[in-house]
Amino acid sequence: MNEEAVDIAPFIAQAKRDIKAHNDVEKAFVSIRESIRRAVDEVVDKQAKTAAVVPEISYKAVSENKVSKADMLAIRQRGCAIVRNVFSQQQATDWNQELGDYLDRNQYLERAREKSGLDDYFGDLKDAKPQIYGVYWSRPQVMARQAESMARTKSFLNRLWDVSAPAGPEFDPDMDYAYADRTRRRAPGDTTLGLSPHMDAGSYERWVDPAFQKIYGSIFAGELDSYDPWRAAYRTQTREYSSPAVSSMFRTFQGWTALTEQGPGDGTLELLPIANGIAHVLLRALQPDIAENELCLAKPGRALGVSEQWHPDLMPGIVPIQTVAPGDTVWWHPDVIHAVGSEHRGKDYANVIYIGASPVCGKNRAYALRQSASFISGRSAPDFAAEDYEVDFEGRATVADLTDLGRRQMGLER
Repeated sequence: MNEEAVDIAPFIAQAKRDIKAHNDVEKAFVSIRESIRRAVDEVVDKQAKTAAVVPEISYKAVSENKVSKADMLAIRQRGCAIVRNVFSQQQATDWNQELGDYLDRNQYLERAREKSGLDDYFGDLKDAKPQIYGVYWSRPQVMARQAESMARTKSFLNRLWDVSAPAGPEFDPDMDYAYADRTRRRAPGDTTLGLSPHMDAGSYERWVDPAFQKIYGSIFAGELDSYDPWRAAYRTQTREYSSPAVSSMFRTFQGWTALTEQGPGDGTLELLPIANGIAHVLLRALQPDIAENELCLAKPGRALGVSEQWHPDLMPGIVPIQTVAPGDTVWWHPDVIHAVGSEHRGKDYANVIYIGASPVCGKNRAYALRQSASFISGRSAPDFAAEDYEVDFEGRATVADLTDLGRRQMGLER
């Protein structure tokens, strides 16, 4: 859908009138702003002392049900986590090589030049060699998604949520649909891939959509202590603007799996590790200095931007993740603000496979069925630009490569 196809200004104006009619949003912002400032100061202080703000747990602890209550509380407070050794370093390193060979063997770079301009999400990147590769069905990607260790990790993370809801459980925490995403292979010295702070999974919809309004009702009322970012009710019922830059699946966590070592200075992930930090963004857009038909940086079909201009209180708290090794995984709540470092100053590639957690629910099943058709034919996953590189790629994964779990995750079996 073209971003210009719908004039959203009237919908924004009406939503703002409705929210303001029932809430004192100026008073709410004053109250919440102080709380968020304290949280940011705490992040800055801890980063200066330890440079290890993102909670870390081991896959061994996950698999043995030995993750401590303190660690689970830390993940809930921070809205993010590193789970180490979900895969062995050797396995991740082998996948990295195999994925590179897959791209080279099928002349991805030559084909990418022919398809230039189809992927609008990274349309501002000018480098002749891409850093994000629009492939979804290589064997390493498929194998990583359907691995038992990945499934156990996702189940643990999903269970950090309260799934209770008025119409019954919002989702099944113990079963996940695969969400096919791309791979990043960022070269040393690259300065083209930096992504400014943002949130995915909805932009202007977070104010306009009725389900989002229910999710964030206590924030609009200025009752931050009553807001639980881990309450799943209504989360699977949101409707997002259809766009190649917007996920159609509900994800409890966005995430990726490291194929190479990477950390601060390597042009990799940066996070605002505050689970309820979105409260500042939501209320800032409702203040009187913002036009009635605008929401700061919210645009249809794009990520929700966060900037120094509108959100200076938040910017100091955006910090790089700790160094991760091949086989480690990184996860963050869908409301957590994140960015990608502007420059890769390291010596080696910073490579990842994007794999999030997308549990079984009605919304996700509908997408999984569409996605399975793309998998079978080798076309790009439905949420992404229709570049369709892999239709005739040699070595692409097929249904024969799926395990029983993999077939269920792809919606091919129940």
